[in-house]
Amino acid sequence: MTIWITALLVLIGLGGGLAVGSGLVAFITVLDIIPRLTQLTNSHRFIRAFEWSLVMGAIFFTLIDFFQWGARLPLVITSIYGLFAGIFVGTLAAGLTEVLNVFPILAKRLNMDGKLLYLLMAFVFGKVIGSILQWLLHL
Repeated sequence: MTIWITALLVLIGLGGGLAVGSGLVAFITVLDIIPRLTQLTNSHRFIRAFEWSLVMGAIFFTLIDFFQWGARLPLVITSIYGLFAGIFVGTLAAGLTEVLNVFPILAKRLNMDGKLLYLLMAFVFGKVIGSILQWLLHL
């Protein structure tokens, strides 16, 4: 009986992974996230590097999670990694918001049409302060 439960769990896990992976690929492909990101950063000549970085990062960190690898690195190295990971997530989010025009729509719904800069700065400072608190308090 346990072999059938294990086989069922493997199938459910693979199905879930395929669904999430397909959703990520559809999200990045349909919304043209990578081309828009290269347009925002004025780095069209590196578009293949962006694409391969995304693919290899997904594979690498999937393997890290799957095999539960760990590394004890000095604080300086982990801080540099955290900085670059934060820059990546921030630029990816910026590319997404550019594609979807999220902030102008949100500003219009909040009746802040003339104060879009204040809205953006509130998001930025909130994200920075939240990240610093999480980093300092290890929450």
